[in-house]
Amino acid sequence: MLYYLFDYLDSINFPGAGLFQFISFRAAMALITSLIVSIFFGKKIINLLRKQQIGETVRDLGLAGQIEKSGTPTMGGIIILSAILIPTLLFAKLHNIYVITMIIATIWLGVIGFLDDYIKVFKKNKEGLKGKAKIVGQIGVGLIVGCILYFSKDVTVHKRVDANYVLKADEQFVTHQHTNASDETYKWIKTDDMTTTIPFIKGNEFNYNWLMGDTNKSYGWLFFIPIVIFIVIAVSNGANMTDGLDGLATGSSAIIGLALAVLAYVSSNAKFADYLDVMYIPLAEEMVIFIAAFVGACIGFLWYNSYPAQVFMGDTGSLALGGIIAVFAISIRKELLIPVLCGIFLIENLSVILQVGFFKLTKKRFGEGRRIFLMAPLHHHYQKKGIHEAKIVARFWIIGVLLAVITIVTLKLR
Repeated sequence: MLYYLFDYLDSINFPGAGLFQFISFRAAMALITSLIVSIFFGKKIINLLRKQQIGETVRDLGLAGQIEKSGTPTMGGIIILSAILIPTLLFAKLHNIYVITMIIATIWLGVIGFLDDYIKVFKKNKEGLKGKAKIVGQIGVGLIVGCILYFSKDVTVHKRVDANYVLKADEQFVTHQHTNASDETYKWIKTDDMTTTIPFIKGNEFNYNWLMGDTNKSYGWLFFIPIVIFIVIAVSNGANMTDGLDGLATGSSAIIGLALAVLAYVSSNAKFADYLDVMYIPLAEEMVIFIAAFVGACIGFLWYNSYPAQVFMGDTGSLALGGIIAVFAISIRKELLIPVLCGIFLIENLSVILQVGFFKLTKKRFGEGRRIFLMAPLHHHYQKKGIHEAKIVARFWIIGVLLAVITIVTLKLR
């Protein structure tokens, strides 16, 4: 909202109002504001949660320090969501298609998580929202996001092609002021096809429409939308599984957010897109504002969520964090990098799947279930081995940083 005010002030030459035209300035302001909201107002929300006796009910699984966490305020994801949405509403262009998409996804997934936490805390039902209901909700947001990104005329990409490239019916040549004018080998084309980035491969572009042998966007959505739904479900549940130690999911999400911020800035800047030979995504620069608020919200929440945690995010936060990461990556055409970038979420998810699958298989075959890990998700396996919770979290963060660097390096490594 402030963007429109300062845009008007800039039009009448008000001193300093032009700063709001710079993405870097608005992203910095979004980051600072999200930190202020999460740290200063977060304390008030935690006190309110404690006053209302909205505490975590902990099952005794024989883990060190587990019982001491019983009664710790939960549903702290409200802090994260507030710290994301308030700066976004203040500093982003609210008519931007990508900002609209991210706001819808954030609120939708936050509501699903909130309902789950509400049932656990106030209805005293440890199971929370039924699994089928969660999946239906996640399918809903995936369906909406997929339809917006596939069918909206505002969602386009500009790609560099050889000067001899023959235009298709839905394409046109475009120019950018940042493009090297002396380079006549390449031209830019504007297209609304659903091209995405394949990591580590030369000529690393893939079009979902090719799966149907379709070049006119008539049937490609039959593959694209289900893929979006699958990614949203997988990453949001992965973040939910990871939220089992103080600061683990929050810190991992902040690291992933920083990598996504780099990818979004590069993809939304014609000069960098030209230099790195990647797709240029017009209008996606506003995504940098959103992801800056996301990173600030995660870091600010760590103030209270780091060991020993004063508050837990609950499903209100974890489902939303994972879903936001999934939708953001899809929006900037980097969804195929998710297995690398979100490797922590992936391995946590896989550890549960493998543990349950192996247990059922061995029980059927030998009459007695056996386990691969001492306990799943994976972070509990290391707890069972006697490693301190804070050390496990720190080591997972280090791995997360490594995976984030590898993800960014893929921009040139192909």
